Amino acid sequence: MTDQAAGLTAIVLGAAAGGGFPQWNCGCRLCNLARAGDPRVRPATQASVALSGDGESWLLVGASPDLRQQILQTERLAPRLPSRDSPIAAVALIGGDVDAIVGLLVLRERQNLTVFAPAKVLDMMSGSRIFDVLDPDLVRRVEVVPLHPAKVGGGMTLTILPMPGKAPLYLEDRSAATVPSEPTYAALVQANGRGVIVAPACAEITDPVHEQLRHTDVLFFDGTLFRDDEMIAAGLGPKTGRRMGHVPIDGADGTLERLADLPCRRIFLHINNTNPIWLADSPERQAAERAGFEVAYDGMEVRL
Repeated sequence: MTDQAAGLTAIVLGAAAGGGFPQWNCGCRLCNLARAGDPRVRPATQASVALSGDGESWLLVGASPDLRQQILQTERLAPRLPSRDSPIAAVALIGGDVDAIVGLLVLRERQNLTVFAPAKVLDMMSGSRIFDVLDPDLVRRVEVVPLHPAKVGGGMTLTILPMPGKAPLYLEDRSAATVPSEPTYAALVQANGRGVIVAPACAEITDPVHEQLRHTDVLFFDGTLFRDDEMIAAGLGPKTGRRMGHVPIDGADGTLERLADLPCRRIFLHINNTNPIWLADSPERQAAERAGFEVAYDGMEVRL
């Protein structure tokens, strides 16, 4: 079966949250199991998904710091010509966090690309001269207005979906008592009558969010923390998941409760190193799977 016949193909380039799994400076039980090669856990790079409607031209959703490694590990993204070449035609940026955009710097070796993003993310890029390393004669920056479909090549359309969230950490006012909410985004990619949503960050599953997520065949959704106080309980940080802009999987108004009725295939993505769903035989992993959710892994391929 060809990708064109299948309709739409998604490849998980990275399944982990910022820092990857195991995280470089974390000695928690899960990270140590991953370092030891325990078969119950899978090491993972930072979150990004590649999609194609024809098997030839690929769109990346997210540009993680691990992008070079991810491209080298994905045969579909290898050069096809004995010269500079890439089947990666475009990158969709749906957030301004470092682990979602800094991978663009890996793509600086004079390759034709188009970067699609909402104005807020493009403004963040324009405010940092380091992104000028991407030759503007080769790398176009195209604004995508949220909720307005845009053609992105390969027979695909991209719709940017607003999600409740917060500003990237490097733009926060750390002296403020509270952090104001600020939209982040998800990507709805459609081709040949099929659709995939990539939503690695969502602070709250409101009724409008729930309605937006219904209109897809596959949903890659924020799986950062299983419990809201997970980082605090592990002694690894002072913030709750919601404070970081991520709705927890478990608990009142958590993902298992709020998205239980979605008819689509549901896959957790952007999973923090502390999240026990990494462990194949954990009660938390079993609870997620009983509720009909899957756990993404690097190299996971979904064909529609």
